[in-house]
Amino acid sequence: MAVAARVPAQALDRVARVNRTLTAALSQKIGERVRVRGWVNALRDQKKVQFIVLRDEAGMVQVVAAKDDPPSELNDRISALTPESAITVVGAVVADERVNLGGLELRLEQLDVDSLAEPELPIAPDSALDKRIDWRYIDLRRPDRKLIFEVQTTAERAMREVWANEHFIELHSPKLMGSASESGAELFKAEYFDRTAYLAQSPQFYKQMAIAAGFGKVFEVGPVFRANPSFTSRHDTEFTSVDVEIAWIDSHEDVMAFEERWLAHVLAVVKETHGEQIAQTFDTTLVVPELPFPRITLDDAKQLLRDAGHDAPPAGNDLDPPSERALSAIVAERHGHEFTFVTDYPTTVRPFYHMRYDDRPTVTKSFDLLWRGIELTTGAQREHRYERLLAQADEKKVDVGPIQYYLDFFRFGAPPHGGFGFGLTRLLMQMLGQDNVREVTFLYRGPHRLEP
Repeated sequence: MAVAARVPAQALDRVARVNRTLTAALSQKIGERVRVRGWVNALRDQKKVQFIVLRDEAGMVQVVAAKDDPPSELNDRISALTPESAITVVGAVVADERVNLGGLELRLEQLDVDSLAEPELPIAPDSALDKRIDWRYIDLRRPDRKLIFEVQTTAERAMREVWANEHFIELHSPKLMGSASESGAELFKAEYFDRTAYLAQSPQFYKQMAIAAGFGKVFEVGPVFRANPSFTSRHDTEFTSVDVEIAWIDSHEDVMAFEERWLAHVLAVVKETHGEQIAQTFDTTLVVPELPFPRITLDDAKQLLRDAGHDAPPAGNDLDPPSERALSAIVAERHGHEFTFVTDYPTTVRPFYHMRYDDRPTVTKSFDLLWRGIELTTGAQREHRYERLLAQADEKKVDVGPIQYYLDFFRFGAPPHGGFGFGLTRLLMQMLGQDNVREVTFLYRGPHRLEP
């Protein structure tokens, strides 16, 4: 007969103390004694009673303690608290419909101060954005900031659901490269033993290598680096790129068809999971788009802009931000749709590896996806024929020596393929109605920002 081992009382006490109840679970603990850990969100020290609003990652709870006369040691400890101090409280959960925070409160029995915050916080919710980024970890304690990253987590999970269901393979491509991946204008250099390395601007070449290797369909979510000195609300020097590449396509239309249903699924999951919170917190209604998305060629888009009284960039040029906003507004008014695929960009604004039409050699089988006036993605069918790649590189005066390894991917049989890529922060910015990628980036990196 087995005999249960005796556990010392001190060990039992240690086991009991690790139990922690999140504020969101307190409604299931009415009448029970619980241990809650979090931050002091607010403090009211009144004549006969003291209130602490404790905040944890799940929500908030009102903690109440009667004030003795003279004040007890517990009362003194509460009075000494400062906002954002990290504390542990023990008490009984009591239902009280008068309490706004979930109709319950915690009757305080024990208070431990894990870390006392300095009395003056360096930022407030209305501080300037750069100042808030200086103290980003405090800024991120706000529930509305935390919601951004809960939405990001849900969005990435929804992306992966589609990728998994359709048998995509995930890549983790190198971020140190021996040559430029797309152009040499926006490269960060790094010392690499006895030579110079470059931080990857894109996983593009490696996505295509995987296609040439026979992987079929691939994706990557990872960092990319652009030495772009821009200070706009849409640009950063390091961001998380979401990339997709698909083999055995017939045209870039196949890529667009995948992207629109993939994005529709992502938005549907985010709306179902967080739609009410997004509306209440950011005053933004998330719309799940109908399929298919409107499509318009670049030439037709420019004509549409001119017909509507807007300026349009000249032939051979991409749309500029005002044109993108105006075009999206026109499409929304005429088609009731927030998304627009703009297709058929000229070779002058596309890289050498984009496939061209046989009957229109100055036009590429490429697209941009606009969402409410912001360019979200760029995609294309890639040129997979070695000789044509060489010819197109030569035409655009690309030095193929440093990228011969890339061209070699197409020497021994490569399937027709295409894909797209975009910055995750742009998706979040549009999804949550924010005005700047800095708001939705965990830690922003820009021309003058390397800390924290």
